[in-house]
Amino acid sequence: MSLPPCFANRREAGQYLGRHLAALGYSRSHDGDPALVLALPRGGVPVAYEVARMLDATLDVLLVRKIGAPGYPELALGAVVEGDAGGSGPHTVVNDDPWARRALESGAFDAERGRQLGEICRRQQRYRQGHPVTAMAGRRVIVVDDGVATGATMRAALDAVRMAGAAEVVAAVPVGSVDGLDTLRAVADRVVCLNIPENFGAVGAFYLDFTQTSDDEALSLLREAAAVAPPLATHGAWSRNGGVSGGGESGHLSNGPAAH
Repeated sequence: MSLPPCFANRREAGQYLGRHLAALGYSRSHDGDPALVLALPRGGVPVAYEVARMLDATLDVLLVRKIGAPGYPELALGAVVEGDAGGSGPHTVVNDDPWARRALESGAFDAERGRQLGEICRRQQRYRQGHPVTAMAGRRVIVVDDGVATGATMRAALDAVRMAGAAEVVAAVPVGSVDGLDTLRAVADRVVCLNIPENFGAVGAFYLDFTQTSDDEALSLLREAAAVAPPLATHGAWSRNGGVSGGGESGHLSNGPAAH
């Protein structure tokens, strides 16, 4: 599959990624249930929407928040990921570095974690009327973002999906850095990336339009996906009104334009 030098926007990137995942056999799991595609909002939602459409999969969002250092919010000390409808609680990842250790000792880490959990609750209300993410136990789960730079946020998300009992954990992005993608292999059964440039720079450099995704755009896409969601035999799904209704392979990388 040939790729353009840059994706026009996130939706186009998702179309390329969805076609590639379909070619790899991710349209249906071994038990016939549709895959669960989890977007990392907000930029991952337009990509994941197209992926879910191509795979005839269930779409939801997975809320992940970076835990920043006191006074230096851009310096990540770790991350916290929401729990799911299956009963898994919030999952916290702590970086193994001196900054994180000092923040843990001082109590600053726990304070910032509490603030980020509050933001996750706010976004749960916004995206799902307060409901947790769809249950993941026993599911094939594909976590999608618009790209991977350091991999910290995606790694925390994958770790949480694994802890929630997913049968298969897949990371899928249109573009990523070599180092960032390498960090995902320990927590994913497979890592699929269309473009892994030697000189990465930033995710936005590989999109002609990298305008920030708004909450309204993300919600609109989630509702569109819910309106045509495939039926599930045993699992919950993102409902049309925004709520949740009832319910091994080694990392795969390519240095070329497509992962095969």
